[in-house]
Amino acid sequence: MKSRSFCACAVLVLAATGSIGANLAAAQGEPLTAREVIARIQVHVGIPWQQETVDTFKAGNPDAEVHGIAVTMMATLDVLQRAAAAGQNLIITHEPTFYNHLDKPDELEQKENDPVLAAKRAFIQEHNLVIWRFHDHWHRMRRDGIEAGMAHALDWEKFQDPGNQYLFVVPETDLEHLAAELKSRLRIHVIRVVGDPKLKVNKVALVPGSSGFAKETRALEMSGVQVLVTGESREWETVEYVADAVTEGKPKALIILGHIPSEQAGMEECARWLKTFVSEVPVEFVPAREPFWAPKE
Repeated sequence: MKSRSFCACAVLVLAATGSIGANLAAAQGEPLTAREVIARIQVHVGIPWQQETVDTFKAGNPDAEVHGIAVTMMATLDVLQRAAAAGQNLIITHEPTFYNHLDKPDELEQKENDPVLAAKRAFIQEHNLVIWRFHDHWHRMRRDGIEAGMAHALDWEKFQDPGNQYLFVVPETDLEHLAAELKSRLRIHVIRVVGDPKLKVNKVALVPGSSGFAKETRALEMSGVQVLVTGESREWETVEYVADAVTEGKPKALIILGHIPSEQAGMEECARWLKTFVSEVPVEFVPAREPFWAPKE
C-alpha cells in the first residue's frame, strides 16, 4: 500500500511539475510547438493512448512553432486556405486529409503526379502547415466527443439515455418532421430519408459518421428504436436493409445527414475543449463546407 501511495504521489508531482513548466514557458514567451500541443491532448483525453491509431501527424514539421490552431471536421483544401489566411498553421482534423483512412492514397500516388493531390500537398508545404488527425481517441473518450457535440448542437442532451449515449428519447413526432428539424438545426443542404414520412417516432439512435453495417443494424435492432440517424451508409447495405424492413411493415427508418454534417458539431466541441488547456495561441473552429447541393425544384 505504501509503494502504491508513493507512486501515486510521484505521478501527481510530475503532472504538477509539467503543468508549472508549461505555464513558466508560456510566461517566458517560449514558442509552443505542434508536438507540445499534441502532448497536452494526449494527457487530457483521460484514456490510455493507443499505439495502433490514425491519430498521428499527416503533414508538416511537428516541431514547428504554432501561431494559431484550426480545428476542423475535414482538412479540405478550402479549410486549409481559410486557416492559412487567418494565420493558423496547426490544423487538427477529424477525418483524413489525403483521401483514405490511413492518409496513404496509394492509387493516386501510383499515377504520374496526380494534379489534385500534388496541388494540395504543394499548398500545405508553401504555407508551412502542420496537420494532425484526432479521430480514434476523440471517439473513445468516456464521453464520445463527436456524440457530445452533436447532442449539444441538436439540444438533445436532456433526451439522452444515461446508459447509452447514442440513444435518445425525443418528444413524439413523425419521421418527416424529425428529418426537417435535423436539416434545419444542422443547416444541411441535402438530407436523405428512408421510411414512411408519417411514421410516429420517439426513440432515435444517433450514430454519426460512417460506422458500418454491423453497428448500424445493431442500433436499429435495439428495443423500441424506430430511427437511425447517421452520416453515410452504403446503399446495398443499411439502406437496402431499412427499405426491406419498411416493405415488411416494420416501424423502422433511416435518416442520412451526410458525413460532414453528422460530425461537424463534434469538432466544434473539440475546439471548446482544447481552449481549456491551450491558451498561448488562438484556437478556432473552422467548419468544413458541406460538399453537396440540391437543384431547385
